[in-house]
Amino acid sequence: MSITAFFGNRRPNAFDPFSLDNWDPFDGFPFPSITSNDRPSTRIDWKETPTAHVFKADVPGLRKEELKVEVEDGKVLQISGERSKEEKSAGDTWHRIERSSGKFSRRFRLPDDAIVQDVKASMESGVLTVTLPKEAEKKNADVRSIQISD
Repeated sequence: MSITAFFGNRRPNAFDPFSLDNWDPFDGFPFPSITSNDRPSTRIDWKETPTAHVFKADVPGLRKEELKVEVEDGKVLQISGERSKEEKSAGDTWHRIERSSGKFSRRFRLPDDAIVQDVKASMESGVLTVTLPKEAEKKNADVRSIQISD
């Protein structure tokens, strides 16, 4: 049973530890906020199949040239990019700005079975998919009994 199914489809609030929305207690104050709106991020799913580790990142509105996929030291997958701020034109009246802008970066420590040399990345409909094949599962080696001499 999922958390949302358990708690129902309630509106998130500041005191709900399972809320997915970011609540900014300083929203509307005349000084800059220090909440996550200043640190844009992207949501990423990581699933493991029998043959690969698959990462899917929501990056709507970004082009592949604005994203970077890197593997550091053969152990860490880093997905980063930058969302540009929309230009404000004279005469525009903004009522709400909720989409984040700026640089983002997500890092994942890879398991030992990931083959980083064969990593592949593709993008379709605002979703970046990064696939790292896995090493074939090692089968139990043949066991050979050794006689112990006197």
